[in-house]
Amino acid sequence: MGVKNFANKSFVTRLCSGIVLVALLILGLIWGGDLWGGKPLFFANLIISLVAVYELYKAIGIHKKGIAYVGYVALICYYALIYMTQYGKEIFGRTIHADKYTMIMLVVFLIVLFAQYVFTYPKYKTEEISNTLMCMIYAGVMLSYLYQVRMMDQGVYIVWLIFIASWGSDTCAYVAGVAFGKHKMAPVLSPKKSIEGAIGGVVGAALIGGIYAAIMAPKIQMNNVVVIFAVVCAVGALISMVGDLAASAIKRNHDIKDYGKVIPGHGGIMDRFDSVIYVAPVIWILLTAMKMLKLF
Repeated sequence: MGVKNFANKSFVTRLCSGIVLVALLILGLIWGGDLWGGKPLFFANLIISLVAVYELYKAIGIHKKGIAYVGYVALICYYALIYMTQYGKEIFGRTIHADKYTMIMLVVFLIVLFAQYVFTYPKYKTEEISNTLMCMIYAGVMLSYLYQVRMMDQGVYIVWLIFIASWGSDTCAYVAGVAFGKHKMAPVLSPKKSIEGAIGGVVGAALIGGIYAAIMAPKIQMNNVVVIFAVVCAVGALISMVGDLAASAIKRNHDIKDYGKVIPGHGGIMDRFDSVIYVAPVIWILLTAMKMLKLF
């Protein structure tokens, strides 16, 4: 009886926190993306990215080391570049464009890391230096595209493709896997995931994306919007599986169950946004490429 009560309590906690999370996302992406030019969403995204990077640093055991703080500073500098680009800020009379200075910032970040590595030798191992850079890009830079997609032209409609391709495909994959799953997709890493489930996730995401586009078509100024949204969601669904499995692989390598406890019943930011981290930049890349090719 006690086990049953505990399971019920865990389910209620997960459900309630999930409802609150979705409500905050809707509020943040709609209201936070419009109010004051999207600055509330910008700073919320920055905080979420910092927490995600901290969770990864903690998972691999470097969160209390000096190199981790260099990673946090580098991430803040990266967001500062985005901020100055988005809001037309200047330095020494020169307009800043994040796409021109991001690589320079990453090179400086790596130089500082290697300086720490050299002048404190043998305090750090080479893999710790590599992991510091990887985690900052993985959980910090990639997650920033949630804000960047929202701030695209018609981003208030486009941003939801990220969640259709990640969370929507995950739900469809689960249903398809339970109903038809026979062939394991990654038996060692995730025994419950099947190839049939993966196919169901991709197809389901494409259908949801197409239906969403058909409903919102009167408000979206885009040619072939149903086809474009369906294709983008299908590709995003494929990528989301990689994100989900990558986050699981890191947890297995370091023998942890959850990345954190920020979201009751769900774990940390990395546990809930693992696929979103991968999908967000892919959605931005796909739509930017389609626009350049004048497909809409």
